[in-house]
Parts: sequence; C-alpha cells; structure tokens
Amino acid sequence: MSVTPSYLQDRWQSGTGAGTALVNPVSSATLAHASSAGLDLGTALQHARLRGGPALRALSFAQRGDLLDALAKAIYSVRDELLEVSMANTGVTRSDAKFDIDGGTATLSSYAALGRELGSAMFLTDGAAEQLGRSPRFAGRHIRVPLRGVAVHINAFNFPIWGLAEKLACAFLAGMPVLCKPATATALPTARAAKAMTDSGLLPAGSFSLLVGSVGDLLDHLGAQDVIAFTGSADTGAKIRSHRAVVERSVRVNIEADSLNAVVVGPDVQPGSACYELFLRELVREITQKSGQKCTATRRVLLPAALVGPVSDALRERLLPEYLPKTPTDATARMGALATPSQATDVLQRARELATHCDVVVGALPAEPTTLFPPCVLLAKNSKTAALHSLEVFGPMVTLLPYDGSVVQAAELVALGEGTLVTTVYSDDLEFTTQCVEELAPWTGRLLLGSARIAEFSTGPGLVLPNMAHGGPGRAGGGLELGGVRGLSLYMQTCAVQGARPVLDRLFPAP
Repeated sequence: MSVTPSYLQDRWQSGTGAGTALVNPVSSATLAHASSAGLDLGTALQHARLRGGPALRALSFAQRGDLLDALAKAIYSVRDELLEVSMANTGVTRSDAKFDIDGGTATLSSYAALGRELGSAMFLTDGAAEQLGRSPRFAGRHIRVPLRGVAVHINAFNFPIWGLAEKLACAFLAGMPVLCKPATATALPTARAAKAMTDSGLLPAGSFSLLVGSVGDLLDHLGAQDVIAFTGSADTGAKIRSHRAVVERSVRVNIEADSLNAVVVGPDVQPGSACYELFLRELVREITQKSGQKCTATRRVLLPAALVGPVSDALRERLLPEYLPKTPTDATARMGALATPSQATDVLQRARELATHCDVVVGALPAEPTTLFPPCVLLAKNSKTAALHSLEVFGPMVTLLPYDGSVVQAAELVALGEGTLVTTVYSDDLEFTTQCVEELAPWTGRLLLGSARIAEFSTGPGLVLPNMAHGGPGRAGGGLELGGVRGLSLYMQTCAVQGARPVLDRLFPAP
C-alpha cells in the first residue's frame, strides 16, 4: 500500500519506509501509510520563508481574503469525497463529518470577509498616534506587521479539516506562510483537502506545506521569526515549549490543550423550563457529537442537588438507546466511533479511573476497549475530589457534580479544573449570572450565558466561532486563536514607531 505523500517545496513527496498505518477505527482495515522519513524539513522551511512569505506579504488584506475565499471553494468542491474519507479514517458519522468540513470552510470564508473589510492595507495599525513629549511634533504609533518566518501548525486528530482551515485562515490573512502537520492517525482527510488546494493553482509558491507522518526534526530548524500553533494534549504542549530550539530562539508558541470544560446550572432552573430544556439539549449534543472528542466538549456539570435525579433520568431517556454508537456507514447512526484504537484504550482506562470516585447513573462502561464506546454519565460521590477536576476522558462521558447552588461554591469547583476553553452558565436569574461572570471569567477563555432569552438562537458551548476568541488559561494552554482580527496577532510583530508627527501621518494615513 502506498505512502500518503507530504507537500513540501511546492511538490508532493513521499517519505521512505513503511511508516505508520492509517486505519479505519471500526474495522481496523489499513487505508494507507504515512511516513516523513528522509524528507528535508529544514530546506522545506527555508523555501517557505524565502518564497511563500514575500508572496503573501505582497498582497493586501483584501487580496489575501480573496485567496481564502477561493480556497474555501476549492475544499468545498471535494466535499462529498471528504465526507467518505473522514467517515472511513476518523470513524465519524456523516453528520459529524459535515460539522468538521463545513466548519472549516465557513471559517475560511469568515476571514475572507474580514480581509475585505481591512481593505488595501498590508499591515495593521493599532490605535491612534500619541504625543510623546512637550511638542506634538514628536509622536508614536503602534503597528503590527507579518513575521518573516513560517507558521507551523501541529493539529489534533479530532478535526482534520477544521483544524487545518482555522489556523491557516489567520496565518494567511496576516501574511505568513503555513506548514500544516496534521495528527498522523487521521491525516487522510487533511491530505485530501490539501490536494484540492494545491490542484486549484491558487496558492502562491511556497505559501503552503503539508507534513504527513512524524514531526521528525522539524522543530530543530525553527527560528525567532517562526511560530508554532499547537492543538493537543498538555503533555505534548509542554514538550514543544521546552524544546531546545524553541527556548533558545524564543520561537513564539500558542497552545490549545485539553480542558475539563464546565457547565453551571443555576438554582433557579426548574425541570420543564425553557432554560432547563436548552441545558439538556446542548448537553446531549456535547456528549455525543464526534463521540465527545471535542476540545470544547462539556466534561463537568455542576447541578443543584435537587436536579441530580431529574437530570439523570432525562439523560438516560435521551441518550439510550438512540445514541448508542454504530458503524458510521449505518444510516441510523447518531453517534460514531472513537477516532483511533489507541483512543479506545485510553478512554476506557481513564473512564475506569474516574468511575472509582463516582456512581454510573447512565449507561455502562464496556468490559474491553472498543472504538464503539457508549455514552456514559457519572455522578460524583464527592464533588471536590481532585481527580474529577484533573482527569479528562476524551470521549462520550460527563460527570455530574452536585453543589449547593451558590456562586461561591460553583466558582470554587470550576477553578479546581485550573482553566477551561469554555464554561457555560444556565440561569434566568440576572444577579446569579452577573456574579458568575465576575467569578468564572478569569478561569475560562469563553463564557456562554444560556437562558430562556437565547434558547432559540444558542449555538451551544461546543461550537467554535471564528469571530470569538478560542483558547483558555492554565490547563487549557494559555493560548488564543481566532476572535476575528485578534487571531492575526499571533503571526504579527507589534512595533512602536516613533518620529515626527508629519512623517507618521504620511506613513500611516487615517483610513
């Protein structure tokens, strides 16, 4: 079986040796192999710096936006094929494959629109000119300009298309070439999307590279103008941050790591209310969408004690048997498989460890590792047990944590997770919600306030929107991606320019 090639120096190249088998997680059938052995990654990075960087920086924001829009269309043109490849290689249902693909192309289109708004400029100004001394003639301006290196994107296994697209959108619009390194086990959808992009003839020379297989010595070749944007485990993120070349050359690093995202249900929420139904609907989606394999999926649910019984009963009724996992090709499947056999082992091991501190109130843990892992809900015996706030099961499982209904205890429990990507508060009580914002915001990158007022419109905590910041403090990695124009900052250098006010006005005219 052939080795899936990488795209380096504007051509497709295959690594040597058999490499790693890419399999169907349900049937275990080998679909392809991936190898990066023998590829010259140092030369590939230098090619991107010398060719891709100048080509992108020569374009205005509007022109870069047009490029992103065209790339979105190129990927969408092979959508049907991507759906099949995603279902085969990642075990997702057709609906979840659409979620990944359409989320990726929508993000590209969103940043294309932002490029058109930014117009003919090639870099960003940040704020107005400021007088720096006694005379208004001596002034300063802050500007943001593209870095002169390569944006190295190391992506997770769970979103092979969206992960590619969201990072590329920000880097390209900022004016920086990209080397995308997808997770090896689920690299086939990314490789097919990359093929659509390269076949389109739209990419400026050197602007895009794809590395399929091991990261090899890639990080050894990075320099002070390069950027790493990583999505994955906290352990791997720590290894990247501590890599010798990264430390010695001060390579800029953005980490989006694992996160025990939380939900807080207010004491005012009653069964049958609009807010209660919104909470249940969104929780079921977060447990089952992509089999719970989302960095934004809910892991901890803080409930007033009176709601534990009703919520457990409601989840049992809504999850079973409708969401029992099935082969993705089954037309009745509403939840697919875990993405890799190794994930099956890891999820079961962590679930068993977590269950020692809980009662299983919905579903049951399988006896042996399986990628067809059923949805499961645990009820904590003691909500303050440390393991409940440190051990993440990256699958279709949540833990119910009874609390006394106070903001003080809710904040205490959320904080035990040491940082989340997203926390959700469900309440129609404005005073409770206000206090939650004050106490929870420091611990999370995004705070969703669910209430009856938005029950009809809420996109839920699990959906990452391109105009909202994505990232979180502490355990969540301390990074920030997306957020509209904020997402460009990772790939740009802020420079304070000081000089004569007339010179600055000429260099940086008002829009």
